[in-house]
Amino acid sequence: MCSLDRNSKIYVAGHRGLVGSAIWNNLKSRGYSNLTGRTHQELDLLDQTAVRRFFDEERPDAVVLAAAYVGGIMANLQYRADFIWRNLQIQQNVIGESWRYGVKKLLFLGSTCIYPKDAPQPMTEDCLLTSPLEYTNEPYAIAKIAGLKMCESFNLQYGTDYIAVMPTNLYGPNDNFHLENSHVLPAMIRKIHLAKCLENNDWNMVRKDLGRRPVGMKKDGGTVVADSDSSKELIAEVLEHYGIYPGCVRLWGSGKPMREFLWSEDMADASVHVLLNVSFKDLAGAALPNRDGIMEVRNCHINVGTGKELSIREVAEKIVDVTGFAGTLSWDSSKPDGTMRKLTDVSKLHSLGWHHKVETDEGIRRLYDWYLSDLER
Repeated sequence: MCSLDRNSKIYVAGHRGLVGSAIWNNLKSRGYSNLTGRTHQELDLLDQTAVRRFFDEERPDAVVLAAAYVGGIMANLQYRADFIWRNLQIQQNVIGESWRYGVKKLLFLGSTCIYPKDAPQPMTEDCLLTSPLEYTNEPYAIAKIAGLKMCESFNLQYGTDYIAVMPTNLYGPNDNFHLENSHVLPAMIRKIHLAKCLENNDWNMVRKDLGRRPVGMKKDGGTVVADSDSSKELIAEVLEHYGIYPGCVRLWGSGKPMREFLWSEDMADASVHVLLNVSFKDLAGAALPNRDGIMEVRNCHINVGTGKELSIREVAEKIVDVTGFAGTLSWDSSKPDGTMRKLTDVSKLHSLGWHHKVETDEGIRRLYDWYLSDLER
């Protein structure tokens, strides 16, 4: 059992993001009000000196490392150096300074993309590092593997209590709806919503959307951006670049890959449950000696998911139903699909006393409602 009480100061790194904001709210709902967080403008986690100064000034008792540089297939392909360098640097700074300062408890958030491309399904924690990774997200996956191994190694050498959780595909309030860099479900919601607006000739809603989240594309050696003040012609050109037409949406890949999706507030609840109720000794107790007599402690991370999957095509069709889109979907099979299946085995998580609550149908409805309300802010 963790030694944290409701007066403990907890630093949530990434407290404005998809998961970090949900963890912050979950902790608040449980009576943990001594929380601290910094925006990127207030604290650059890539800056070791700034991170060290923050720990010296704030002196947190526990840390939740939910900050990361993330994106979908397109971003992972284009910004490979950024994905490995930025995430390694963030982890090095936050985990390293947590140890230097003597933080009691740390929770590190990774991703199930750490598992091999052809991992047996459903993926157990023990399949880590058993075969090659999926190429498209290899740099990000390697960074996250390094993060969980940092936690494991600090625990073994220094007796810390740092735990790593590996969530499946997340979605929820405060999600990223960028048409190029976001994950698949929020990107599809926005694309289908915009195609519906174009189909209905609802330019007021289109402009409201682009005013909230301008969309750019590269053209003639530069970048053009469509926002609320852009001409209809420029808006149409930019949206067509992303496969969005009046009454039609062109989506990446074949639609056949199977994916597991977890509502971000469920992820937050699981994270806080682990933070407060699970210790490293609970996860490392089953270690066995190898043939050289060395006790091998590994794969102490925890999968967090639903244990259920559906195809990308099925998700898109559910979004069509929720949004009321009357147009058509097409699939661009020349674009990469990524890993064909990524289903987690959540037996360890269930044994630790936590199960998910929000199913995908309900989650898509909630997220679309949140997206529409966010446009009115």
